[in-house]
Amino acid sequence: MITLEEAAESSFFSLLLKGSPHLLPNYQAVDLTHPAWKADVPEGTTVLALKYDAGAVVAGDRMAVEGFHVSDRRIEKVYAIDDSTVLAIAGAAGPCIELVKLFKTELEHYEKIEGVSLSLEGKANKLSQMIRANFPMAAQGLVAIPLFVGYEAGAGTGRIYKYDVTGGRYEEISYHAIGSGGRDAKNTLKKLYKDGLPKDDAVRYALEALFDASEEDLGTGGPDFFRGIFPTVKVLSAKGISDFPETQIRETYSAILQGKEIRA
Repeated sequence: MITLEEAAESSFFSLLLKGSPHLLPNYQAVDLTHPAWKADVPEGTTVLALKYDAGAVVAGDRMAVEGFHVSDRRIEKVYAIDDSTVLAIAGAAGPCIELVKLFKTELEHYEKIEGVSLSLEGKANKLSQMIRANFPMAAQGLVAIPLFVGYEAGAGTGRIYKYDVTGGRYEEISYHAIGSGGRDAKNTLKKLYKDGLPKDDAVRYALEALFDASEEDLGTGGPDFFRGIFPTVKVLSAKGISDFPETQIRETYSAILQGKEIRA
């Protein structure tokens, strides 16, 4: 039974833990080592973020896999949480999507109770607490790791936060990528990235990094011109969060592929 004092708590996540823990995802009782367990859990693969001269770009491929099989070709991995932050997910798709929904509700609840929004640092810390609470599931193989990106109006720049399965939070200065193709994507960004990039260059480099990851990693989906499936790209700036147009993504990939043919 929740008291009136507890109902006024600013943390929706803590409120659920105290009053209705059954409403939270709970896989702790599942023995994933048991022979009857089948690891047919769809997994989101590669997402990345990089700063540009007026904010940040966040991008992710659209494929989810079950082992060596394609589970979904159109899954969304990059979500706008509010008007200044984006959460990109990699790992077990179900827990990842639940984490996105719960985090978004957490921030909305805090704002309704307190009358103000959490600072960007506060949001990053809150997400860290929620990931830490997910550790029992992560220890059983249901890992949900996000990449959290926000626009800080006071500094006029984007900020990129990465996490580990224990809830450890670390800030990246320029770019980062996670997921099964994260290492390959970071290798591309390492070669291309420079401070003060204009937006269009940052988007191009993000798309090229995802393409290179798809060439090396079976779980990362590349541009699919036949089905019309392309990565999701969101741009953060002082104007808010916007989706980079799919027509421009298609044109950018056409130019990238043409360039690779010329070099070959």
